[in-house]
Amino acid sequence: MSRRADGFEAPAVRGLPDGDRVVMGHGAGGRKMHRLIRELFLAEFGNPVLNALGDAAELEPGRGRPAVSTDSYVVQPLFFPGGDIGKLSVCGTVNDLAMAGAVPRWLTVGFILREGLSLAALGRVCRSLAATARAAGVQVVTGDTKVIERGEQEEMYVNTTGVGVIPARLRLGPARVRPGDALVVNGPLGEHEAAIAVARGGYRFRARVKSDCAALPRLCEGLVRAGGVRMMRDPTRGGFATTLNELAEATGLGFIVEEKLVPVSRTVAGVAALLGLDPLYMANEGKVIAVCCPRRADGLVAAARRFATGRQARRVGTVVREPAGVWLRTRLGSLRRLIMLEGEQLPRIC
Repeated sequence: MSRRADGFEAPAVRGLPDGDRVVMGHGAGGRKMHRLIRELFLAEFGNPVLNALGDAAELEPGRGRPAVSTDSYVVQPLFFPGGDIGKLSVCGTVNDLAMAGAVPRWLTVGFILREGLSLAALGRVCRSLAATARAAGVQVVTGDTKVIERGEQEEMYVNTTGVGVIPARLRLGPARVRPGDALVVNGPLGEHEAAIAVARGGYRFRARVKSDCAALPRLCEGLVRAGGVRMMRDPTRGGFATTLNELAEATGLGFIVEEKLVPVSRTVAGVAALLGLDPLYMANEGKVIAVCCPRRADGLVAAARRFATGRQARRVGTVVREPAGVWLRTRLGSLRRLIMLEGEQLPRIC
């Protein structure tokens, strides 16, 4: 095994020598690239569709409406407490599908690799990606690999596109939201961005915080089965407050959040305070905001708590006709406007 500077041990890639590094030839289409595909990618992601190595994957979506989502991941560092770029790339994409009510089925994966990246680190990312995909019930059916010139850091970038199927009778979206609806969130906010900040090592934190990076399709299916869900969104970049502002713009309604009910762990609150961040704007990678019929809110919270990713679910706010926008009802009872995040609090968090 080789040990990285960040303390993670990276086992050798099966079939490839320990200590080998990515070179330009791994993206050139020749023997090196084909060996990488066979001995790493197919070894980890292999299935009948992918093993055909065709120019296009042939899929049978079955009944329902197809849903497609794509995203690119540039997180730094590649490995962090609670996850890595491989796990993140699966969770981020299947979660986007799940927010639309889709059942994720297939995934494409594109790797942009920097020359000099260790094949052991790449192997670890692939194993994590494959394990996360299996747990989420999706198959990697096609992909691509490119290599870029050597730089100052060992880096890779990952693009994933997910394809899922929305049940024929299911309709979710902003048009279904009504004044009086309830806001439910499945757990504490800001854990992913806090974990990335600590993992970068530029600060002397004693805090131990893990990213909430998790695949949410099964939780979202459970919420839909519980009934009353109008729409769902995952508060990733820009966090909870920015996502609610997107919902307010899409619906033309107001969203009032109760400060005393918003879940934020003491650890995340401490990291945020030291860095001058606001937990309401910190990124999450395992959270869902569900807007639901008020009569079904308690049932929805109970349904969420049956899943490991929803054990700390709670109702946190209400949809109103006026005032429009997003508002925080403080512990003193006053309303404070929560505007959309202008830029970013911390770069390269996903």
